[in-house]
Amino acid sequence: MKINIYNMKGKTVGEEIELEDQTLNKVHLPLIHQEVVSYLSHQRLGTASTKTKAEVSGGGRKPWRQKGTGRARAGSIRSPLWRGGGVTFGPKPRNYHLTLPKKMKGIARRSALVAKIKGGNILVIDQLRVERPKTKEMRILLKNLNIKGKVLFLLDHPDENLARSLRNIRDVKFLLWKDLNAYQLINSDRIIVSKKGFIWLCKNMKLSGIQ
Repeated sequence: MKINIYNMKGKTVGEEIELEDQTLNKVHLPLIHQEVVSYLSHQRLGTASTKTKAEVSGGGRKPWRQKGTGRARAGSIRSPLWRGGGVTFGPKPRNYHLTLPKKMKGIARRSALVAKIKGGNILVIDQLRVERPKTKEMRILLKNLNIKGKVLFLLDHPDENLARSLRNIRDVKFLLWKDLNAYQLINSDRIIVSKKGFIWLCKNMKLSGIQ
């Protein structure tokens, strides 16, 4: 499989990156799902909390005698049946973290990357950089590449000029390619990465045939 390389003007530069087809065969969807669930679970704070009948203030006295009033028996005005009472089986602070083995994470990320490569949703730029912060230049790049939907830019290193050029564009996100995970790959319609970053990703995820 051959992948074209573009410049910052959105035109091909005549170079290609070639990958062996056999390395793009296996996509483990169940592992991708597990990695995505694990990532999203780590975003949950787990701080939701409600008070039980014992934790709600007040209600220490029996509201009326047990018999003879004609009303239902009641032991406390803080019963879950009453307005202002405690909550039955309500949420309590908890840890939602799900940990996956390192090898499973690696296979999931590799599968997500392979799926994007096979779908033609990864665009490689020869040098992904700008001389000064300029949102207009990045909008022109996206227009020239005919890109719509959610876009993820993978940066080689923290680049203030590039970050400031991208942060005001709707549906565009950016992060270091070293911090990439399966969720961010799957959650993006198109991925833009430098040639250096793409080669690093392929070698790191053991996609052979890089030329």
